[in-house]
Amino acid sequence: MVLTGVVARALALAALFACTAASAALPTFDAVRAAYRPSDTTLLDRHGTPIQTLRTDMTVRRLAWLPLTEMSPALLHAIVLSEDRDFYSHSGVDWGALAHSAWSNAWNSRTRGASTLTMQLAGLLDDDLQRPAAGRSLTQKVGQIVTARELEAHWSKTQILEAYLNRVGWRGELVGINALAQTLFGKHASGLDALEAAVAAALVRGPNASASVVTQRSCGVLQAQGLSCVGVASLVESALTRRGGPPLGEQLAPHFARQVLAGVPRPGASVATTLDARTQRTANEALRQQLAELSGRNVEDGAVLVLDNASGEVLAWVGSSGELSDAAHVDGVLARRQPGSTLKPFVYGLAFEQRLITPASLIDDAPTQLATGTGLYLPQNYDRGYKGWVSARTALGASLNVPAVRVGAMLGADALWARLNALGFELPESGGYYGDSLALGSADVTLLALTNAYRTLANGGVLSPVKWRRGAQGAAVALAGKRVASAAASYLVTDILSDNNARALTFGLDSSLALHGPAAVKTGTSKDLRDNWCIGYTDRYTVGVWVGNASGEPMHDVSGVSGAAPVWRTLMQQLHAAAPSTRAAPPAGVVRFRARFEGELEPARDEWALAGTEPAPRVPQAALTRSRREPSTTSPAAVVLAGGTFGIRTPRSGSVYALDPDMPPHAQQITFEGEAGHWWLDGKRLGQGTRWRWAPWPGRHELELRDGAGRVLQAVRFEVRGAGLKAAVAAR
Repeated sequence: MVLTGVVARALALAALFACTAASAALPTFDAVRAAYRPSDTTLLDRHGTPIQTLRTDMTVRRLAWLPLTEMSPALLHAIVLSEDRDFYSHSGVDWGALAHSAWSNAWNSRTRGASTLTMQLAGLLDDDLQRPAAGRSLTQKVGQIVTARELEAHWSKTQILEAYLNRVGWRGELVGINALAQTLFGKHASGLDALEAAVAAALVRGPNASASVVTQRSCGVLQAQGLSCVGVASLVESALTRRGGPPLGEQLAPHFARQVLAGVPRPGASVATTLDARTQRTANEALRQQLAELSGRNVEDGAVLVLDNASGEVLAWVGSSGELSDAAHVDGVLARRQPGSTLKPFVYGLAFEQRLITPASLIDDAPTQLATGTGLYLPQNYDRGYKGWVSARTALGASLNVPAVRVGAMLGADALWARLNALGFELPESGGYYGDSLALGSADVTLLALTNAYRTLANGGVLSPVKWRRGAQGAAVALAGKRVASAAASYLVTDILSDNNARALTFGLDSSLALHGPAAVKTGTSKDLRDNWCIGYTDRYTVGVWVGNASGEPMHDVSGVSGAAPVWRTLMQQLHAAAPSTRAAPPAGVVRFRARFEGELEPARDEWALAGTEPAPRVPQAALTRSRREPSTTSPAAVVLAGGTFGIRTPRSGSVYALDPDMPPHAQQITFEGEAGHWWLDGKRLGQGTRWRWAPWPGRHELELRDGAGRVLQAVRFEVRGAGLKAAVAAR
């Protein structure tokens, strides 16, 4: 005992002469806690609610800092009992234990360590004091003692124990009790029982020990408390083989989290986002419930996006159906798929803007054939039937395919391609690659781009990026927008998509698309029922929904109104539960008139049009003498107004004519047809009327149809190929 006291006094004397720099450099408890960096970043919704945790540091597993009040009493008792029985009575150093340890080491005897919890914390806080594999040197030991004394002088026992349990390494990559409890036991540290606490205490002593050693040490901790060891072996076995998953708590938006954190160089403990937890929960639940309703129809995936119209903030982002999907990692919001009829509003919007048609224009919904580079294109309606002459309002509202293709042909694939790219679709191929089928959604797009394009319509033709992060003080980051479509044309499209009567021909008056307040909405289904969409907006929100299969397998008998629309409706009802949607006032440049359709093609109604394009209430005689449902034999490009033809019917933009040098010129004349007006070719006036015959000449040409005031009603480009023509042979 005398020699032990001598060793103790020697260590005390060495500590007194140690450098006091440790005292000056000692961090405060608040500084240590503030510097703590979890390996997982937590996303917060717009109100500060945690919604998703994503691992961003692969070198260590460290979850959020846990206050001592959120740790179970059984855990605290087991740790103190196992590591430092006199923790609450000593002042940082157990001199007796330290001297005994030094004496044993001098005689090469194996004994338990003499470091108190405070001394162990000192080693965790200072890299220079950490224990190397060969053990600490005398200088390191003295520094550890000095730091421990300073910790006890400036920190409370509660702070010391809390910091220790959050900083200590447990097993493998696990650091901190929060990571240990959730990874090995699948529960919060507040719920650890006596057996689990004993295993945790055993792992502090030997983090990477074998299962048998951990079991033996755990049993020792339990016996020291007078408890039974029954069940320890099986608990250790399950804990050490358990695969860790995401932290406990709500994991609402895994795909959204990946997108948000992809642009953050060094994510912190938390990131403020634009998401709304309540809307996100509704979107998740509505999608899963709808997919359950569709069970048996070979559909397992879906995606949902909700945008705030004014700010572009993402309020909900559901990338997949989760456990219902075989490809849950695929983000359906960003995956490219065919949008089907959801592109039709942009076709009609561009035609309105170019003053080619108005909502009252009559379009022939009849069988047609369109020439393409690979053969003939024969568009058909979803129900395989034809409606005859219908107004543009009915054609768009009821989602008729043939009229949309006719209007798209008038625009030309290149013009439509340019408009879609201006809206942010980033189509990978040229307009000529898609051809006339582009009007029916043959190009692949993302739900993100499609929903934001509809938001552009809601904002009167102004496109702006979506936002998913908020500033340091929770404020949204402002992003500038640009006009890509006219406000007047966007209003006409919105008015049609909000008209429940216009869609009744296909969807009926009582469908999932009809809400209590005004809402513009469009469904779409791609070829072979592989993709199903419902995109729509009110004055405040835009909601996009896709359902289908990530594998690309076709669904069984699932349409837009039966697939995606119920999810869209549920979300819109929740978003407007407190404040119903309102109808926007018409912008400048839009006029209202009374449209009457002879022959009872459609009931008379008040209609909108761009100023200067209001038609007279007449229809072609050909339309009056044919049943609405009788197949048409008119030109594939037949599009008429209530007052007659409008724009150029032939030639279509992009047409190519080949001259035959063996045929006389008069037999190869090209006929220009369209609205009564003035025909101009390559900047030179030809004549006027509804028809003009022209002797072709090789080259590329631009044909314009102008009104009496000289305004261009429509312009098309076409090409004539051939080296020249032989002179006509005089008649004999």
